[in-house]
Amino acid sequence: MAGRNSRLDPASESFVTDSQASKQQVGEVLTALERVIAARKGADSSRSYTARLLAGGVAAAGAKVTEEAGELVQAAAAESDDRVVSEAADLLYHTLVLLACRELPLARVEDELTRRFGVSGLAEKAARTAGGGAE
Repeated sequence: MAGRNSRLDPASESFVTDSQASKQQVGEVLTALERVIAARKGADSSRSYTARLLAGGVAAAGAKVTEEAGELVQAAAAESDDRVVSEAADLLYHTLVLLACRELPLARVEDELTRRFGVSGLAEKAARTAGGGAE
C-alpha cells in the first residue's frame, strides 16, 4: 500500500499525496481502491503486491486478512492512534482484495450494512444465530 499520507486519485487510479488530492468521502476512496484492485487481476504478480495476492486466491488474501486483523487488535490494545489507523487501513485493503478474489463487490457489503442499520446488534445477531447464519 502507499505511504501513510497518501490517497487514491480515482481519476488516474493511482496514489497521490494528501497535498495533491482534495478531501474525499470514505466511500469514494474505497470505491476507487476497489477499481484499482480489480484492475490488478491478471497483472504481473512480480510487479504488483495486489496482483500477487489475487493470484494466490482466497487462501492468500484470507491469510492476510487474518494477520491484519490480529495486528489491528494488538495495535488497539497497546500502540499509538497512528498505528491503529494504519492497521485498520491495512485490514480494509486486504478485505477488499479478499472480496475481489470471490468477485464480490463492495456494494454487496454496503447493502448488508444498510439492511442491518437501525437494527439492534443483539437482535440482528440473534436472528442470524436462530436462522443458522454465521456469527
